[in-house]
This record gives sequence, C-alpha cells and structure tokens, in this order.
Amino acid sequence: MYMDPLIYQFSEGIDRDKYVIATYQIGAKREAEALKYIAALVVEQTTGTWTKVPGETHEVRERHLGRIVGVYEVPPYPLEYPADQEIRWFIVRVAFPVANFGDQFAMMMTAIFGNISTIDRIKLMDIELPDSLLKMYKGPKFGIEGIREILGVYDRPLVNNMIKPCIGLNPEQTAELAYQVAVGGVDIIKDDELNASPDNCNLFERVKAVTKALERADEEKGEKTLYCFNITDRTEKLRDNALRCIELGARALMVNTWCVGLDAVRMLTSDPDINVPILSHPDLQGGLYVSPYNGISAELVKVKLPRLAGLDMFIMPAPYGKFPVTFDQYVKFVYTAWAPWQHIRRMLPMPGGGGHPGLTEIMMKTFGDDFVLAAGGGITGHPMGPTAGARAYRQAIKAVKNGIPLRKAAEEPENRELKAALDVWGVWGEKKDLYELK
Repeated sequence: MYMDPLIYQFSEGIDRDKYVIATYQIGAKREAEALKYIAALVVEQTTGTWTKVPGETHEVRERHLGRIVGVYEVPPYPLEYPADQEIRWFIVRVAFPVANFGDQFAMMMTAIFGNISTIDRIKLMDIELPDSLLKMYKGPKFGIEGIREILGVYDRPLVNNMIKPCIGLNPEQTAELAYQVAVGGVDIIKDDELNASPDNCNLFERVKAVTKALERADEEKGEKTLYCFNITDRTEKLRDNALRCIELGARALMVNTWCVGLDAVRMLTSDPDINVPILSHPDLQGGLYVSPYNGISAELVKVKLPRLAGLDMFIMPAPYGKFPVTFDQYVKFVYTAWAPWQHIRRMLPMPGGGGHPGLTEIMMKTFGDDFVLAAGGGITGHPMGPTAGARAYRQAIKAVKNGIPLRKAAEEPENRELKAALDVWGVWGEKKDLYELK
C-alpha cells in the first residue's frame, strides 16, 4: 500500500480546491521505514486499516485516500544517521479530501487527527483550507474593527478587567464592581471563566444588574463599556442563553471555547440573531498544546480555529505574567489573529494572566494599539480600589502614547493612581516576585 502511486503526490498535482492540507511534526525511531510509517498513518485516517480489506478498492482510494504532498526530515540525513540518533523528526504535509468531512469541525478534526492523536510523537502543526471550504466559514462578525466601532475607540489599546474574585459574588456585587472599573475607564469587562450561572449568581439576574450599572457608568464617564457574560452551558442551552442575555441588555458574550466545542461555538457565531461580539476563553487549551511532541499547535488551538469558528476576541498568556509562554509563541498568537485571511476578519488579542499597569509599555512596544491590556487583580486589587486600578491603566497608556517612561509619568500629581500601582507591582524589567498563589 505505501508504494501506491496515489499516496505520494506534489501539491501541484492535486486539485487544491478539493483538499485540506494538514502539517504535522512526526518522530520515528531511528531504524523505522519512515515513509512506510507515515503512509500507514495516512491510510489509517482515510480509507483503510492495518491490513487489506476487500472494500478498499482503487476507486475508493482514488476518491477518499489522503495524499502525502511533503515529507521533510529535520535535519536531513541523506548518507547515514549519527550513531546517537534515536529519534528522527519529520515535517509532513498531507492532503485530505474535503469529500471525507465537509464544512464541520468535528469530522474535519476526526479525519485529520482522530485515531493518530493517541500515537506518541505526532503533533498537528497547521491546517490549510481550500477556497471552496473557507468560504463556508464566515469568521468573526466584529473582530478588531467591529469592536472598536462599537466602543468608539480607534487610537489606543483597549483595557479589560476580569471580575475577581473568580466566583462567589452575587449579581448586585458583580454589578457594583463592574460599575467601579467601568467608571474608571475600562473598555471591556468579562465574567471569570469559572462563573457562568451558579446558584448564588444566576446568569440572567447578573445581566440585568450589570447592564443597569454600566448604563450609569457610561453616562458618567462619557464612554461605552462592553461586558462579556459567560454563557457556557450544555450545548442545547447555549443559544437560548445567548438570546436571553441579549434580550436583557447584554452587548457582548463569552464562551469557554474548547469546553463546549468548535461546532457549538460556530452555531452561536453564525446565528444572525446573536449579533454581539463573543470572547473566546482558553479553558482546556493548555492540555491540547503544551507538549512539544504531541497534541495540536498552540496557535491552532488558541487562535486559528477559534477565529475560523467566528469568535471575535481571545484571551492568551503573556511572558510577563503567571502562565508560562515563550516570547516567540506570544508574538505568534497575535500575528495569527492579525494575519490577512481572505474574508475572515481579524481577531482581537487579549494578553492576560497577571497583568498590571507596569506592563503597559513593553506590551505596547511589541504590539502597538490593536490588542487589549487585560487585568484581573491588577485592577481590582489596586491599593486605592478598583476605580483607581482602571485609571492607572489609562494613565499608563497615555504616558506610553506620549513617549513618557512610566516611572516619570507617575511623578505627575494627576497620575497618582499609576504611581500607587507601580509602587506595588513595579515596571517590567524591575525585579519583583509577584505571581505567587495567595
């Protein structure tokens, strides 16, 4: 089977509009017949199994067999393998017929990575959709430009606050905290991922209380605020949750993306009646991508597939906070969100996890304006209170936009909130041990 001429082709030799191309990192033992091994994986994911079966005819293979369109050993060993080389590594590109799964995430992921995901040393690195399939996915309704239009903010990073404590506040307490951070200048507030609709904080009661509080805050500050309500629930309840929240005044929503599934998310984002931005929360994502040898690449899990599913914003770790991530991966998340992708709108990145005003300069130097400065405790835990925490962020942004170092800006009397934040948490580059679990 592995010498079947159908299975090895150049990408130029296939009808590109009929195939999704998946890229993998694959490790094989030194003595393995690597091409045979890779071919067996492709057959396993398309037409066959470990032995010949009568129904796997040439006609079936011609229509449904995956095609290996690239195998690149890294580094290449054309003459001999080093004596200490136990594992050989390959970048492999496989074209899967769209006819095998159509325009759905569940079966596309089953076809591309289903059974073989249980084998050691296989990592799915990327998925490239043909135009015929990509046009069936609408992507974000709003994205960066749409969210800026709603808020009327075009010339600076946005500021987000995650409600803290994570869970335990009732609707009225949540609304009061939302009011305090909103009136201080926060643009976007989100429920914590742990808080959807517990007994003490019913989702719909929370929407009613928070909406009323934000109307008051917005009138006072002369700006708009979006609150992302966590509608995560059983699949059959998701749409009703979203519509009921919107009916009660919600202007943004949030969903724990991989907990509910990409097709469930797409159900929400493609519904014309759910016409508000939706934030993607990263729960469970780390379990899919943290291994360098297995699972799915971080940018696919966190950004590219949620963007394809239509989510408008996403939370990501930053290398300055409490969740580990390399700087290169951090940057790659954002450029995966920003990269032109035909009709698919750009997604708004929200780096978080231990954010505080002292990180503003380094983050703006890296990304400019088209991202969200996100903080939970870095706003609500401000020594002068949550409103001051929000003001400190706005003061930090203004200083960076004007080319003034944060420490110098904090010397000005009008920036006393920024000074208080920097006195507690410092500025990036100063040595401080901040991220202990308290």
